[in-house]
Amino acid sequence: MRYTCRMKTAALPSIRIEPQLRADLEAVLTEGESLSSFVEAAVRKSVEYRRIQSDFHARGQAAWEAYQRTGVSYPVDEVLDKLRRKTAARRFELEARSKAR
Repeated sequence: MRYTCRMKTAALPSIRIEPQLRADLEAVLTEGESLSSFVEAAVRKSVEYRRIQSDFHARGQAAWEAYQRTGVSYPVDEVLDKLRRKTAARRFELEARSKAR
């Protein structure tokens, strides 16, 4: 026997906006896109952005604390070279993947 549990959905609170903002919003909707789906997508993107931002700050804080504890740091040129190599490798990977399609 298999049980499934469905989560109840919840609504975002309604907000009041200026008529011009609503008109601007409706003007950018794509075909078949509703105002609700646009708002939901915008909220999801904002939540993800904030999560990424929070993680970034946490990693920065941890790095700063590690530096304060150990005194070990790396020259900026060394760090930037490593980042450039990683970026170039990722770009190469994505270009190869797009050519394979």
